[in-house]
Order: sequence, then C-alpha cells, then structure tokens
Amino acid sequence: MTAAGSATRRERIRDATAREIKDAARTMLVTDGIEALTLRAIAREIDLTAPALYRYFDSREALILAMVADFYDELTEHIRAAGDAAPTDDIAAQMLAACRALREWALDHRQEFGLVFANPVANLTHVPEGPVHEAGWRFGAVFLELVVRLWNQQGFPVPDLATVDPSLRVELGRCATEMDSVLPPEAVLVYLEAWTRLYGAVTMEVFGHLHFALDDSSAMFERQLADLAELFGLRAAYQQP
Repeated sequence: MTAAGSATRRERIRDATAREIKDAARTMLVTDGIEALTLRAIAREIDLTAPALYRYFDSREALILAMVADFYDELTEHIRAAGDAAPTDDIAAQMLAACRALREWALDHRQEFGLVFANPVANLTHVPEGPVHEAGWRFGAVFLELVVRLWNQQGFPVPDLATVDPSLRVELGRCATEMDSVLPPEAVLVYLEAWTRLYGAVTMEVFGHLHFALDDSSAMFERQLADLAELFGLRAAYQQP
C-alpha cells in the first residue's frame, strides 16, 4: 500500500519512460531539426515499438506540446536563478541578470528556443489552456514580477496616455485589466515596449539575422540592455557584466 501522495511503481516507470521519450526527441531536435522529429524515429531510438510509444504520446503534436512546456519551465528556472543570484535589494541588477539569462539560454539552446518561440508547428503554442499555456504564463511572470516590483518600489517614467493612439489606449486598458491591474495602462505600455525590444534582440541573434553585420553581438546586446535600463529610469544603475 503506497503512502498518500507517493507514486506507485507503475507510475514511476511510466514517468521514466515518458522522460526517456522526451530526452530522445530533444536530442533529435537539436541534432537534426524539427523536421526529423517523428514518433517512429523516436521509438526506434529508444528501442520501443511505435504502438507502445503512442500509449505515452498519442500524436507528434502531443509530444511537441509536452516538450514546449518543459522548455518553458527550464528557461523560467534558469532566468529565476540568475535573478535570485543578484542582490535582493538591487532590482536593477536582478532585471539585468534576468535579461542576460534569457539571451544565454536562447543562444545555448537555439533549437529549443525556436520550438517555443518561433512556432515551427502552427498554433501548437497558442492552446487556450493546459500545460503549455500554464508554463507560458509562468515564464511571462518572471519579467512581469520584476517590473511590478520596480513600479511599486520607485516607479519609472511613463508616457502621457493622451499622446497615445486611442486604439492602443483601449488595448492597454484591456491588458491592464487582464493582468489584474498590477500595472496601470501607461506602465503596461513601457513593459510591452521593453519586452518587444528584448525579445526582438534575442530572436534576431539566435536566428543569425545580425550575421550580415556582426560576428559577435554581445556588445550590441549590452547597448540595448543599457537602453532598456534607461526606459525604466535605471540608466545610472546599469553595469557591464
């Protein structure tokens, strides 16, 4: 009789096999790309029959969704660890560490980053609920929590909403409401501007879209981080790594 909350032997074996399947799929993704990722190829790799593998993941899409959720959580843990390593009373250092950690993980895991953020399989990462949706929110919460803390502790420069396009003002108000009003609409705008700049910089570097000009994009990324720090009123606190 198993203790409450403990996994049975059957459950442990099932979890271990599912992990083995996902590990083999990840190796295949990194080595050969998403096109090579098929259930039959993975089954051969781990010496499992295709029908047996289907008992764990009933489709290629189901396996990819499980991998996306795992990659989100792995990235989230990496970013949180970097932020936690910075002084607890230095919000600027924590924000910069989180941004650098995002870039670091993305450059070290280009195929995984592409699977999560470039949507090579149409619509898989836009499911309305389930593990991927929940993992995506956990990832997004890392940066949002930092911005909210900064806003609550000392604030940051925000635009006058009267100068913002009316249609965008409506969208910002809706977004602020959906975020439980942890930020006012004008602060949501700054948060979104910062995120799109950070995401754009990392994505262009990961997919090689700066190779036409730069062999090493590190210094360019740091310039952009300095600009992001200024966006939040933290330019004086910016420091090179």
